[in-house]
Amino acid sequence: MKQARFRNFGEAQRDDWALIDARFRDYIDDAPRRVLAHLHNLAGDHHGYPVDRYEHCLQTATRALRDGADEEMVVCALLHDIGDDLAPANHAEVAAAILEPFIDPLNAWMIRHHELFQGYHYRHFFGQDRHAREQYRDHPAYERTVRFCDEWDQASFDPDYDSLPLEHFVPMVERVLGRAPRGGLPEPLPKESLPEETP
Repeated sequence: MKQARFRNFGEAQRDDWALIDARFRDYIDDAPRRVLAHLHNLAGDHHGYPVDRYEHCLQTATRALRDGADEEMVVCALLHDIGDDLAPANHAEVAAAILEPFIDPLNAWMIRHHELFQGYHYRHFFGQDRHAREQYRDHPAYERTVRFCDEWDQASFDPDYDSLPLEHFVPMVERVLGRAPRGGLPEPLPKESLPEETP
């Protein structure tokens, strides 16, 4: 059987779900390749910036790596703007959603809030409060988010910077996104353990 045979979930049998589960696990295992392919979509996307969004991501990750950040943080730096082409109004939320099952919750919070924290460097040009990030000063991820934005993210628009190529980061992405998702995946029950069906 190559595909499930039901037309709605009410018709589905255990064998259908076993097949779907196996395909789903393969799909999860392939996530690093698909995420990196999506990162390539940012190439050529300048939006007026001195470098395109792809180079910006490589540059941010390179700076984090050269500053001694751990592998998970480097992957966060590489993928922090991956949502830009699909959701420019809330790209940080998209990036956090992609990474959240595989990373420390404080790093997920950092990615989710990096756009607001980054605003320290430009919000005043739009008549907004550049100190808006201060509302989170007591949050346990505040310092790491400030460091991420101030030392790596906002500094990574230099056309002359010697960014490492994507190939350098691929094994890191594979290791981080290759982790079991936080909370794990449900395991199918053996046939003999299935609950009795009620009419």
